[in-house]
Amino acid sequence: MKMNQAWKKQGINIRPGTVITGKWHQHRYVIKQKLGNGAIGSVYLCERNGHYGALKISENATSMTVEVNVLKSLGKVQGSRLGPSLMDVDDWEASRNSTYSFYVMEYLRGESLSGFIKKRGHEWTGIFMLQLLEDLEHLHQAGWVFGDFKSENLIVLSHPPKVRWIDVGGTTQIGRAIKEYTEFYDRGYWGLGSRKAEPSYDLFAFVMVFLNIYYPKRFEKGTSPKATLLKKLYDVRQLRVYRECLKKALLGNYQSSSEMRHDLLHAMNHARRPVRSHNRSDRRDSGKAPLAEGGGIMLAALFYYLSSFMLP
Repeated sequence: MKMNQAWKKQGINIRPGTVITGKWHQHRYVIKQKLGNGAIGSVYLCERNGHYGALKISENATSMTVEVNVLKSLGKVQGSRLGPSLMDVDDWEASRNSTYSFYVMEYLRGESLSGFIKKRGHEWTGIFMLQLLEDLEHLHQAGWVFGDFKSENLIVLSHPPKVRWIDVGGTTQIGRAIKEYTEFYDRGYWGLGSRKAEPSYDLFAFVMVFLNIYYPKRFEKGTSPKATLLKKLYDVRQLRVYRECLKKALLGNYQSSSEMRHDLLHAMNHARRPVRSHNRSDRRDSGKAPLAEGGGIMLAALFYYLSSFMLP
């Protein structure tokens, strides 16, 4: 992860079993384990009164306030749960001269996007694409861009399967400069656009998230970054149904998530149609795999849409 200005990764080490008591609300949190470090702080699994949460703590009070405001804004977006729910915001006086800002958010248990798709089947790729594009549209309509949109910031929950976002630290207001980014997902790094916060920035990263599933070790941009990306995209057989939509997003040809989602649905629907042939043997073979794949995608997509009505 990088930022548009010099920054220092501020990892705060807290031993498991440590009790953090909020200065203002007096809520007591028992630290269980470290979940990770971010650009401005560390995240821990914590427990309070038998309930678990994810506690993020930092010395940078200003940046923490920005993240809290983002979480509050996302919580007000109608029709979609974009980020984790915010549970508490407070300060912790670790010692007489050490005060940290922290907030506690919903702890989401799940698995990685790539792990889920490899385990359950590639037909889920299209379902999660549709869901994420719908979520991004809600976010963009609310005036925000995710910014640091990457695989590590996504998690798949079960019952029913749904992708949730677990880190909104890079979320930036539309029109401003992206404040946090990860090179592999950043169109500026690939020379295919600016780092201005706009929907097309997220859509580029969206494609890279799904490419990362099939290239878990990622890949270098080479001497011709655009040619490298397109070759990598076209080499993934499992993405052929969505290929043209993903290509347009890489090249910045979509102005909104809803526009891309419309094209994606059209491509998925088209994949369901049998390929006509005058030759009987050709008819048996041609289009068989695309048809089976498209049919599986649409059946699973139907399941997703039906089950999504049951989501809180």
